[in-house]
Amino acid sequence: MFINILKSTDKRPGLNPPLIVNMAITVIALGFLFMFVIMPLIIVLKEAFSAGLSLWWASITEKDALSALRLTLLVAAIAVPVNLVFGLAASWALAKFRFKGKSLIITLIDLPFAVSPVVSGLIYVLLFGLHGWLGPWLAQHDIQIIFAVPGIVLATIFVTFPFIARELIPLMSEQGTDEEQAALSLGASGWQTFRRVTLPNIKWGLMYGIILCNARAMGEFGAVSVVSGHIRGETNTLPLQVEVLYNEYNFVAAFAVASLLAGLALVTLVLKSIVEWKTKHG
Repeated sequence: MFINILKSTDKRPGLNPPLIVNMAITVIALGFLFMFVIMPLIIVLKEAFSAGLSLWWASITEKDALSALRLTLLVAAIAVPVNLVFGLAASWALAKFRFKGKSLIITLIDLPFAVSPVVSGLIYVLLFGLHGWLGPWLAQHDIQIIFAVPGIVLATIFVTFPFIARELIPLMSEQGTDEEQAALSLGASGWQTFRRVTLPNIKWGLMYGIILCNARAMGEFGAVSVVSGHIRGETNTLPLQVEVLYNEYNFVAAFAVASLLAGLALVTLVLKSIVEWKTKHG
């Protein structure tokens, strides 16, 4: 009886929302988009150029700002390829094979989504800090991880490693293993099967995951703030440099550096839109 009721309601024209409802929902969505995305971006750009183009250019080409930019790009250049290898391996194992403990691995992959970035940074301090578990051994061998680039890289890898894997696991699970098994039965090696069958099928999903991972790597603040030590010109990434400048009441420079970070985010957004379009159209 309940199924019959559902079927009868499915045929009612009243299920199609009236025009006024569609317009109201659209206005609300656009209002939220304007308030929380477009307006902050406009304010950042307005404040960045409030003192003129020359001061903006001087702020982003200042020594500490350039150092922060280089470090941000360096950390992303290391973290993204590492997560790419991990994401491919994890998604391949979880989507193409059956074994015990799959749910545990998926839970561990989702761990950075559940743990605060600040907490993850503190974990690395407890592990590699001077008074941490491995701190004395590292000090004896003159190896510095916390308050140095290696700590920033490790913290960034931790908070970004789910993105590629989480993008590929459902995609590869949906595709199944039929094509791979056919290629193997025709004599293809494992590498040939991956390169000629699996990789072309997941290329746009893989690109989407890489873009999201890169965006998070460049914009990460919490975990990096804990392990960096805020050493100007050495361990400050762009988000940390913005905080330092703002705390020093150097608002124009802070917004100028923030506009540079926003520009990188916009480039990422454009690439994301292109990948989404490519995914929908073949």
